[in-house]
Amino acid sequence: MEILKFDDVADKIITIRDEKVVLDSDVAMLYGVETMRINEAVKNNPDKFPEGYVIELKKREKMELIENFDNPKVKFSPALPKAFTEKGLYMLATILKSPQATQTTLAIIEAFAQLRELQRTVAELSEAPDESQQKSLMQKGGDIIAEILGDELKTSDTETSIELNFAVLKFKHTIKRK
Repeated sequence: MEILKFDDVADKIITIRDEKVVLDSDVAMLYGVETMRINEAVKNNPDKFPEGYVIELKKREKMELIENFDNPKVKFSPALPKAFTEKGLYMLATILKSPQATQTTLAIIEAFAQLRELQRTVAELSEAPDESQQKSLMQKGGDIIAEILGDELKTSDTETSIELNFAVLKFKHTIKRK
């Protein structure tokens, strides 16, 4: 069995209705099962998936997904896709028990945790009172971004800069290859 890596999961996380989610077809691929098995798990365990755990997309949202991501599984499926929130993915992990499901769940937890940490760091950065604290937070943000981009990336140095413009935070991270 191949160990799932953080970036295998991170690039599957999208935003729908202001929620970070993973589509049912991507969850199925990550867990190594058919999409219908994921949806059966939800259907057979309705008490484990209350509101806020799974989002059933509307026809318009499906069309937007196809336009933005050109996902063939979504495009050619007659069914409306479901999108799992972080809570829904954790609950799904209690149902699917294979070794691949366990590895996938661990990678999903790591991906969401890294995204939350980056979000917190950027928020702290906008409120940092002094330059040394800003520099420290920029380095931390740069480290998180480098981790998200993958371990295989060999770098000699990272450069992070910040630009404040009318209370809008712009975060730039440049990686210099060795």
